[in-house]
Amino acid sequence: MEQTVATFYQFAHLPDCLEWQKKLRTRCKKLNILGTIILAEEGINATISSTADGIEAIMDFIKKDSRFTNLTYRLSITPRQTFYRIRVAVRDEIVTLGDSSINPNEQVGKYVEPENWNDIINDPEITVIDTRNDYEVEIGSFKNAVDPNTQTFGQWDEYVKKKLTNHKEKKVAMFCTGGIRCEKASSHLIKKGFKEVYHLKGGILNYLEKIEPENSLWDGECFVFDHRVSVVHGLKDGNAKICFGCRWPLQEKDLESEKYEPGVCCPHCADKLDPVRRASLVERNRQIQIARKKKRDHLGQDVALMTTKKIARKNRQKNKIEPAR
Repeated sequence: MEQTVATFYQFAHLPDCLEWQKKLRTRCKKLNILGTIILAEEGINATISSTADGIEAIMDFIKKDSRFTNLTYRLSITPRQTFYRIRVAVRDEIVTLGDSSINPNEQVGKYVEPENWNDIINDPEITVIDTRNDYEVEIGSFKNAVDPNTQTFGQWDEYVKKKLTNHKEKKVAMFCTGGIRCEKASSHLIKKGFKEVYHLKGGILNYLEKIEPENSLWDGECFVFDHRVSVVHGLKDGNAKICFGCRWPLQEKDLESEKYEPGVCCPHCADKLDPVRRASLVERNRQIQIARKKKRDHLGQDVALMTTKKIARKNRQKNKIEPAR
């Protein structure tokens, strides 16, 4: 059965986020909505899936609040099961920069429509930066974009201090998956004194949705935080897979490696996993295969969705795994 996936975010004054958590959780369960919704006093950020009618109903429910009347969302269709449960979490930020003084509602960079983004990339006077994390950049990015080599968005400020201090008088453009990180990153740069800051409106997803492949400067696939793992032009499902050993997104070259063991490890972590961790992954994979043969869900399947970024960081630090370059 096809699933409709909706991604959206909006910065808004939401001091009643705990109340929203309760009513969203109740309404999502009633409508069979699955996915992740993050709430904070600064707004909402979500990727959810359901039937087309279910998505329409939950979006209508959210937009009844005057703070979200103009909320826009992006839809895509997939035959895959993208999520296995609904999570409605309340956090300090809807995207974690670690600086509460940054408010995109006060100031952000200049939005660039996807149709005009190629001009930005081809302008030699503009430094184009990929604000996503290292494992996201690994499977795809815009041609000639700068990779900050960050493991979390919280490292953005450190990157700016070390690498962009001398760029305040120069033009800087940035992009991310759906636009939310660039809202904060551009606001951050302006606060730090950068004079001319641009960012891709709606992020990579908006670009892949609107720009035809023959006119595209995107190279590879776009990482997404659900069981699709990645999408390509037209927001169609990509081919990347996730390593359950280290949470690193895998490309074709990784899947062909002798060190790749489905559900257990990959070239990035095969030599780093301790025996206990490996045995646990082998058993987990065995249980999943049994569940699939019996056509039922395995309780461990939603782990891949819950904390992809968190687990990736934890395992790389624990096993001292360095990303392949």
